[in-house]
Amino acid sequence: MDVRRLQLLRELADRGSITAVARATHRTASAVSQQLKVLEAEVGVPLTERRGRGLVLTGAGLALADTARRIAVAIEAAEALWQEFAASPQGIVTVSTFPTAGQMLLPGVLLAAREEPGLEIVVTDHDLPQPEFAMLTPDYDLVLADSQGIPAHWSEQGLTVVPLMTEPFDVALPAGHRLVEKSVVRPADLIDEDWIGAPLGYPYDRVHDRLAAVVGREPRIVQRIMDNIIVERLVAAGVGIAILPRFTTRSHGNGIVTRPITGLSAERQISALLRADRAERPSVRRVIELLQAEAERVMEGYRTVGEPRTVTAAIPTVGGAGLWSASA
Repeated sequence: MDVRRLQLLRELADRGSITAVARATHRTASAVSQQLKVLEAEVGVPLTERRGRGLVLTGAGLALADTARRIAVAIEAAEALWQEFAASPQGIVTVSTFPTAGQMLLPGVLLAAREEPGLEIVVTDHDLPQPEFAMLTPDYDLVLADSQGIPAHWSEQGLTVVPLMTEPFDVALPAGHRLVEKSVVRPADLIDEDWIGAPLGYPYDRVHDRLAAVVGREPRIVQRIMDNIIVERLVAAGVGIAILPRFTTRSHGNGIVTRPITGLSAERQISALLRADRAERPSVRRVIELLQAEAERVMEGYRTVGEPRTVTAAIPTVGGAGLWSASA
């Protein structure tokens, strides 16, 4: 069997359509179809079948696609071994990030990468509901993703998941709100509030689901907004309160105050998500190391300044002890 044809089958398993495979591999759809037919003739069993208007893999096709993934890992491991003998990690590493992870991690990582000869990081930003992060892994070496726990479908798709950090969620309140006098808030304190919610499917939104389970009724969500800066402005104006991430929420005289929640699980995991074969590249492994180091600096910086009543996102600047405050 030709390894290149096996990789086309793997791409079909990951991308879901001949058209998407053709676009990603710079071929025509007819060329991809022809190569898959040749592969079917080589193995002697059907690898695809028509379902509706599309093409899906048979059981044999799925098994062979999984084999193709393992072959890709072996090839990358062999190339990585050679590169480790020949040179330090080099090449372009493509990274997809969602906004708040980019604010926390990328300034330090990109500056640190300048000290790595031959290593280049190219970043693209996306903001997606949790189930869609895995869809980006065919097109990027590393995908920064947030989730509550590690979703089963990530491992089911054979992806490598590298945990980077856990970030608590806080309640954002207008500066004059009655709950500002509390050091922490409880679910019962929040029953009658108007909320600025996140789009359905985002980790912030799942906190509302847990709040509903604890207090016995759905929170009253008056708006759903993706951009955290807009959320902060609406909270400051008194339109509602909101769930926001602790390390990247500004509270510098901008009219909002944040408080931790007790009695309710309110946090997210931030991870690097990637194909298993790409995890074998020295350049990708080095970028993961830089991300892990920067994530630790972010958390340590916050632990160092403590948890003041008006929460400040504390991110040490590279090469100094100053603080950088950011918002999604």
